[in-house]
Parts: sequence; structure tokens; C-alpha cells
Amino acid sequence: MQYVGNVIRPPSEADSIILQVTVGCSYNKCTFCGAYKDVSFTIKDEAEIKQDLRFARQHCRNQKRVFLADGDVLILSQKRLVRLFQLVHEYLPWISRISLYGNARAIRGKSKDILLELKALGLDRIYMGLESGCDEILQRIEKGETAESMIAAGRKIRGVGIFLSVTALLGLGGIALSKRHAEKTAKVLTAMAPSQIAMLTLIPLKNTVLGQEIQAGKFLLPNPQEILAELSLLIRHLQNVRCQFHANHASSYLPIFGRLPKDQVDLLASIEMAKSGASPLVAEHRRAL
Repeated sequence: MQYVGNVIRPPSEADSIILQVTVGCSYNKCTFCGAYKDVSFTIKDEAEIKQDLRFARQHCRNQKRVFLADGDVLILSQKRLVRLFQLVHEYLPWISRISLYGNARAIRGKSKDILLELKALGLDRIYMGLESGCDEILQRIEKGETAESMIAAGRKIRGVGIFLSVTALLGLGGIALSKRHAEKTAKVLTAMAPSQIAMLTLIPLKNTVLGQEIQAGKFLLPNPQEILAELSLLIRHLQNVRCQFHANHASSYLPIFGRLPKDQVDLLASIEMAKSGASPLVAEHRRAL
């Protein structure tokens, strides 16, 4: 397989064939994200994609799923997407699921009929980065979205029956907006009713605006105890949400996961044990993106 730059995939796609279709992110303005700062957004040509599919056909026959990378493949035109899905099925007929990242802008730009066509072609799961449900934080990180625009995107995906995984980022409000970040994010997630919620924890990167603000003391990062309090508050404010809940990313201080609402009490109890020192936290040097 031919990969250019940093190829990032969700943890739940660890066993998938990673097919890089685009390089980088078409938006690439978020102040916390350093994943694609050194590359320009480009679309791979069909010849390169076919070469990778031929490799996968020969060497990846035990893998039943395909994840389309990089940052926001859904931004491609419907003509390109349909052709791409057709190629996947032509070369890898045993594939049972196709997944990709889709930013809120790309999702809102697709009609219901277009999304249903992609679903019929095998699109089973879309991963969307919410980051925060607080408009003030979304503006600060230059997300280019509001809570309402995010909710509209999430509901569109759920409305056509596609599995929606939404990512949010603990610590993104700093100490000053920690409480508001947790409460507003829970409110937006409740309104979206995603199939899966994935919580990551902010790790500052030197090549980002936010990382430089932290270094300069302009942004105060919550400590591990404050991150746990933020996570607990967010979970408590998730009401009547039926979904998978994952806070076990490599960036997490306390890897926990379960199903809501069934495991809400157990998740909160695990956090309280960690806050009291009864359960160990992941050491700083072992956390990663």
C-alpha cells in the first residue's frame, strides 16, 4: 500500500484495510490539529488507488472492512465517490463494510438521496469530529462550525440510517471553559443521538496554534484530575442517549468504555475510583495520539 504523510484512522478501524484516497485535509484550519500541517490537500488518481486495491486483493483477504483515508473523503464529488466504491467492490468483493471520515461541512453538502446511494454501495460508517458543543470554543479553535450546524450534520447521517461515530476532545476548553465544554458537548451529543461517542484528550502539539498558546501560558490546560472531572460531568449530562461510549483512546488518562445508558453508573464509578487514587491513571509519557 502506498501512503503519503500521516495516515490517521479511528481505533475501531484497526483491523480494516486502510485505503488512502486523499492526502491531508481540505479544511486544515483547526488550531489544535497538527496532523496535516505539512501537506496540501490532494486527491489520489485512480491508477494509484487501483494499484493499492490490487495489493489488498492479494495480501488482505482476511480483512472484511475498508477504511477510506485521509481526513475527509466525503468532501469528494458524488461521481468520484460512486466510482471509488465500485472499484472497492470490483477488486475486493468480500468486503462487508466501508467507512470514512466526514466533516460536518461535507455531510451537509450531501443530499439525503446522495447519502442513501452511498449507503446502498456499502457506506456503513461515518466518523465526524465534533470536538466541542460550545460555540465559544468552536470559534476559538477555528472549527468553522457552530453547535447547530454540527447537530444538523449529525442528524442527517442518522436520518439515513448510517452508523455515526462522533469524536469530542476533553480539555479543549482549557481550565476556564471546562465546565461549559462538558455540558454543551453533552447537550449537542444528546441532540445528535450518534451510534458511537469517542472521547479523546487534548495533547498539545508544537506545530499548532493551540500548542504554541499553551507553551506561552495563554491557554491553561486542565490537569488529569480536572480532565476526569470534565469527563464525569459530560457523562452525567448525556441523557436518553443510546450508544457505544469510548474514552479509551491512547490519549486518555483513564481508558473506559461501555454502552449508554446501561453502563452510565459504572462509567461514573470508574472515574470516581480514579479521582480518589484507587485506580491508576495512564502515565503522561505513555499517552499518544
